[in-house]
This record gives sequence, structure tokens and C-alpha cells, in this order.
Amino acid sequence: MTPGMTNIEFELPPELEARVPAELRGDGRDDVRLLVTRNRGEEIVHAHFRQLPSFLAPGDLVVLNTTATLPSALTAIREDGDAIALHVSTPLPGDLVVVEPRKVAVHEGERLTLPGEAGVTLLTPYRDSQRLWVARFHGVASLREYLMRFGRPIRYSYVDGDYSIDRYQTVYASEAGSAEMPSAGRPFTRQLLACLRRSGVRLAKLVLHAGVASLEHHERPYDEWFEVPARTAEEVRKAKARGNRVVAVGTTVVRALESSVDRNGEVIASRGWTDLVITPERGVRVVDALLTGFHEPKATHLAMLEAIAGRTHVEKAYDEALRGGYLWHEFGDLHLIL
Repeated sequence: MTPGMTNIEFELPPELEARVPAELRGDGRDDVRLLVTRNRGEEIVHAHFRQLPSFLAPGDLVVLNTTATLPSALTAIREDGDAIALHVSTPLPGDLVVVEPRKVAVHEGERLTLPGEAGVTLLTPYRDSQRLWVARFHGVASLREYLMRFGRPIRYSYVDGDYSIDRYQTVYASEAGSAEMPSAGRPFTRQLLACLRRSGVRLAKLVLHAGVASLEHHERPYDEWFEVPARTAEEVRKAKARGNRVVAVGTTVVRALESSVDRNGEVIASRGWTDLVITPERGVRVVDALLTGFHEPKATHLAMLEAIAGRTHVEKAYDEALRGGYLWHEFGDLHLIL
């Protein structure tokens, strides 16, 4: 098996793709369903996201990714005058950036014209990817400020409309840097976070700036910037010592925590680039439970779910989600793996 890949397969019916934000089809962001699975998938509960506190115990630690989403989609003009979509994924050292020219063949050295008298040169394919490129921007002093002025949120074809960047932020987002929203945290409201605190659940924060999603089947997850603060590392160690669970909100949190482990298996404060690929063979050392959305067939993240819960658990959960009509993608329903 290619690192980071899984052969879990299923058909995702188009009617199970969430096409609008939850608050536009219901009463609020937290108006989504929650599938709770535990004990190797033998125990399955159909619930509502607002019921999340009832599935956690006092002393459990919920870890949130506070990255904020940038409007990372641009319209670029080729030399022949054709307009293409360009997704800005991940800044690299040396003023280089990973970008994705959407669904179009490009070549090394090609220069694209961007809004605001800016431009970008495609230098070389990124690692083993056939769709991601290492690029250099021209006429852009600050990439974040440029995107805030000229960019728009990345939107895939299953989403029905164009929504503002606010629809792609979690309520606790604070540090701009992600190309796409860490969507497992989207249903949280400030009221629900307060409810968790009142019930004795502890909260901790970290940052991992997520790049573009929709990896091709041959691609391994790419490097992403993360930071685990000292306070969060201490909270994780204390939760472990108490015998409580460390609950990751999203696969980005899993990657960050598992990238911050010392030789003794304890989480420490750290920051930098992570190239960690979490597979069933590698397993996890920190995370005990995961709150996540539903992932596409053969998606890289399914291997991470296998590493946490085991293949049988994941297969049973996805069979139930399909039968139960749960919704997929960033505006969809949630899955709590215990």
C-alpha cells in the first residue's frame, strides 16, 4: 500500500453531498447530525451534534485547530488569454508557494497573470504530484494580504453557491494560513464550547495550516506548518495521566499532535513543518478519539481513521453512514470515533 493510502472503497451517492452550509438548511451551524461509533464499530449511535457533550466525560481533552481559512482561489490568465482557476495551497521556504492550476495541463516556466498587476511562474511539479506545482509570485508583497484582497474561498463543484469567507471559518479561528477550512470544527458554536466547559470537558488549541484537499490516489500527504503550544502539550500529558481521552477535532489535529511526540511517547511543545503520514502500520501514540467529517472513497484520511479505530470499525461506520443518509464534505455531518 502506498504510504498514507487505503483501499476502503464505496460509492458516494450525489444526494449525500452537502451542497449548502448547515445554517442555510437548518437552525444553525450545529444543526448537523452526529454518528457516534465505538467498540470496534459494534456500538453505533445516531445523534445530533448538539448532543456532543453527552458523549464526553469530565476531564476529557478536546483539541481544536485555530487556523483561519484564507480566500485561496484566484483567477489566472494564461499567455493565450484563457482564464483558469488557481488554488493557492501552501507557502514554502524561500518565497516559494505550492499551487494547483485546476484541471488544466501546464508546463514548467509558464507564467500566469493575476489580478492587481501580479503574476505567478510555475517552476516545477511538487514532489510526485501531477496537479500541484511549486511556484513563485511576482508583484505580491504579502501573500496573505493579497489573497484577502483578490482571492475567494476555494469551492468545489458539489457546493451550490458562492459563499463569503466567513462561511469557511470556525468560530474559534484566529491565525490565517489554511487554504481550506479544517471542517470538523465548523459545527461548533460558542454556546456549545461553553457547554463543554461547564460539563468538565477541557479545551486546548494548536495550529496546523491545511493545504488544498482532494489528493489524487497516488499522492502522499504533503508538508504542512504546525505549532503545538507548551500549554496544549501540558494539557495532553495531564489528560493521559488522569486516564482521560484526548479527542482530536479533525485530522489536522491528529497530524499536529502525532508530530509533536518525544522519544518517550509524550507530547511536547514544537513547531515547524510536518511530513508525517499516519497509516494503520504506523498507528497513533497520542490521540484516543476523533471528531471528523466523512471522507471520500480511497481518501488519504481513511488510512488515518484506520490507524485510530481499525479497519473493521471504519467499514462498519461508513456502511451505517451511507445507509443513514449522512452528508459528506465541509458542510456535512460529523463522525465521532470513540
